[in-house]
Amino acid sequence: MKKIEFIKKDGLDNMIKIYEVIDKKLTSTDTIKIKSWIDLVNPKTSEIKEVVDKTGINKEIIEKLLDEEELPRIEKRSEETVIILDTPHLVDNSLKHKYRTNPLGIIISEKGYLITVSLNEQPFLDYFRNTDIENFKGKNKSNFILQIFIMVAGIYQKELSSINEYINSKEKILLKSTNNKELVNLLDIEKTLVYFITSLNYNETALEKIAKGNIILLEKEEEELLTDALIETKQAIEMASIYREILSSTTDTYATIISNNLNDIMKFLAGITIVCSVPTMLASFIGMNVPLGIIGRSPFSFAMIIVISVILSLIIAYILRKKNLL
Repeated sequence: MKKIEFIKKDGLDNMIKIYEVIDKKLTSTDTIKIKSWIDLVNPKTSEIKEVVDKTGINKEIIEKLLDEEELPRIEKRSEETVIILDTPHLVDNSLKHKYRTNPLGIIISEKGYLITVSLNEQPFLDYFRNTDIENFKGKNKSNFILQIFIMVAGIYQKELSSINEYINSKEKILLKSTNNKELVNLLDIEKTLVYFITSLNYNETALEKIAKGNIILLEKEEEELLTDALIETKQAIEMASIYREILSSTTDTYATIISNNLNDIMKFLAGITIVCSVPTMLASFIGMNVPLGIIGRSPFSFAMIIVISVILSLIIAYILRKKNLL
């Protein structure tokens, strides 16, 4: 399979795209016909009604697929087969790795319609719009479904690798940090990994259900695709689990480091305060209205006071340093 570049697209624009095979090519069209591929992205109510009226698909199915809490699974209905898997979605552009997961639904109609439904645009589907129509042959569209699972697993792996690089790049900063900003970013990433692991496990369960052959019949070459999809999904799960364990340990360690860094700063400031208080105390004593003997009569009394203050301050600083308090 050729390498795909996954481009993130933001926004929740309502959209309906229709494709049909013309002269052995997948071509965009405005008319819903049998054997056409209908791609719904956060569709309007009117768009849902149009699809339901022209395809006979149960409206409830499409509405369920637009629920961001819908879990990945496979359902066999009287006239439709519904496959749901989770895909990652960047929810905050200001935070590079703050992801959540949203369902991507695939509806295979007995009447020949293929419908994909999602809340957010799925850029990787462009691959199918520009590739061999062999992916859309067959009643069950098995090749199309399995390649989607493989691509989604690849997206997870790509984002997980990026997350790992980000964590490594922050190590030196965190070692010297005294604020919680970087730590909060890591906690957001840890939450992302939890979403990834949960969704990938559900995706794996859906693939295992396909592997039983009770819902979708697979040909021999498609069984190889299924094996690849399972391997890629398991690898993504393993990566996410490893990075989560590393991040959890790293977060705890860096929380302690930040606390220690702050304690060191407070200890240093306390030591400096003690050292600087010596000249103040000495000047206060000498400033009292009492006889000072030779110091009070000497023309060098001010210089003597300064020298005594410096010597006492250095002695105290040395003692604090020896005790690792400065």
